[in-house]
Amino acid sequence: MCVIVSCGKKQGDGKLIPIEDFFVKPEKTNFRISPDGKKIAYLGIDDHCKNIFVLDLEDKRKSKQLTYQSDINVQYFFWASDSTIVFSNAQSMNDSLRIFGISVETEEMHKLLPTRKAKLRWLNPQKEKSDYLLASMNSRDSTVFDLYRIYLNGAEPVLVTQNPGNISTWFAAPDGKVRLAITSDSVQESMLYRANESEPFRQVAITDYQTLIQPLGYVKNSSTNIYALSNYNRDKLALVEYNTATGREENVLYSNEKVDLDASGYSFHQQELVYSEYTIDKSEKHFFDKTFEEHFNKLSSKFKGQSIDIIDSDREQLHWIVRIYTDINAGGIYHYDVLENEATLLSDVNPKLSKVELLPKKAISFQSRDGLTLHGYLTYPASNVTTDLPVVVLVHDGPYRRESIDFDAEVQFLANRGYLVFQPNYRGSAGYGKKFWAAGFKEWGGKIQSDIIDGVTWLIHQGVVDKNKVAIMGTGFGGYSALHGATYNSSFYKCAISLSGYTNLFTYLKEIPPHQQQYVKLFYNIIGNPTKEYDMFKAISPVFHADKVKIPVLFAQGGKDSYSSLTDANQFVQRLKNNNVPVKYIYREEEGRRFRNEENIINYYQEVELFLREYLK
Repeated sequence: MCVIVSCGKKQGDGKLIPIEDFFVKPEKTNFRISPDGKKIAYLGIDDHCKNIFVLDLEDKRKSKQLTYQSDINVQYFFWASDSTIVFSNAQSMNDSLRIFGISVETEEMHKLLPTRKAKLRWLNPQKEKSDYLLASMNSRDSTVFDLYRIYLNGAEPVLVTQNPGNISTWFAAPDGKVRLAITSDSVQESMLYRANESEPFRQVAITDYQTLIQPLGYVKNSSTNIYALSNYNRDKLALVEYNTATGREENVLYSNEKVDLDASGYSFHQQELVYSEYTIDKSEKHFFDKTFEEHFNKLSSKFKGQSIDIIDSDREQLHWIVRIYTDINAGGIYHYDVLENEATLLSDVNPKLSKVELLPKKAISFQSRDGLTLHGYLTYPASNVTTDLPVVVLVHDGPYRRESIDFDAEVQFLANRGYLVFQPNYRGSAGYGKKFWAAGFKEWGGKIQSDIIDGVTWLIHQGVVDKNKVAIMGTGFGGYSALHGATYNSSFYKCAISLSGYTNLFTYLKEIPPHQQQYVKLFYNIIGNPTKEYDMFKAISPVFHADKVKIPVLFAQGGKDSYSSLTDANQFVQRLKNNNVPVKYIYREEEGRRFRNEENIINYYQEVELFLREYLK
């Protein structure tokens, strides 16, 4: 049965909010608490670059700036111990590898690795084991990640285990020994186990690409049993205790019949499950630690009706970093002192909107034409009109992601401009189980696009949407869907907006970088094989069918987007121009798949506003 939740009284005063206010970037980000709970580190801006700052919780006068990068950003950091922070600086995620350690007390800094062209993946937990950290790195071979000890004194890294070529992930036990590994060709996965590092790995389990066994962490005082998310012999991801020596589940600890569980709630400090998390519409928690639950409830009572995400905690779980927000407020990052029951604001996520009344999301469900139940969300504009509205269909990226009732600046911008915003979780979206995910396989240009149309059609039949005022918009896969809609459904959509949308799916698979080559077989199963299914790829790639586009298109492209060819994008746009189709082309050479520069972001949404005003209203 189709269900639509009544909008009720609209929130918001209908006044136009400046575009830049929606997309303000906070000056302070990436808050992390030291293991002893005495200090909080975060990234702040100094001399136009991201640097590490430290807030001393015991003596505010000792708070300080820790790094002084003046021409390059700190990309990320973490606490390796109570007194040492490890960080990387880079111009971009594709820059050379530069890793440093710095003493919080003395501010002495040194390189942990020589600068090199390589990718590095830290093993969890990211904390010091005597004098080293564990990481995998592809410096020997760009396609595989070997296991290394990275010494905090800057000594030469030591190879622990050479990757035979198929290990995708390594897992460290609390004692620092790597007894567990996962091999993958992306279609078939194997779990490998060894009792100690002097023994060879042996295979204990095999799963296919639709079956997931995702380790979360070790059971306390065990070198074999782990907590994991698993959908083995079930549709939804459940929380289980798993024996890595035998390759078998021993207990199902928690599950939800409607949705998958999320990979959160395990404490590496405590080596225990604290809670499990899942999202039906909003994020919800099931607690295992009753003391933690009591503290969480005390915090929740201070922020009634708001969502609380736990970002970090100290080893004793007495100091938390949390984000508190709603769908109508971006919220803030807080430090919660458990013993004092005191929440202190560290930073507003978006200070420009903290006092502005915005617009709520409403959950809906509807049926696809082949009888699949689909879910989505509506955000109504501030007017009292609830019928025959112009709608922007905002298609999420992925497609293996999902929408939920959370804060979304893009949604609020569009609703503030007077548009109903429809966010469908089409088949193939994440979180609804493996059957729902598999229903989207090889349907990028088929049933996924039909699901989106079915949702809009249902809203038209409900009288909510004006059938002559439907726009489709998105980024990445959402941008591809917008271009697909413009190409194959020009009579249904009034206009289309694509940011980094894929014009050519042949190119999309061709451009996969070496360190992600193990995913190619998976993509062949999910998207299709461009060699064996050439006709399908050509049929659903918009660049080959640009002559079918009859509606206005706004197309934005970054020059460093590794998933989309600039040649294909230019060719698509030129064909539209040759056919006298109204097209606005935005090209930013320095940007990637998503625009990062604040000026470019604001300019993009200025063009979106003008485009929709001209072609949708």
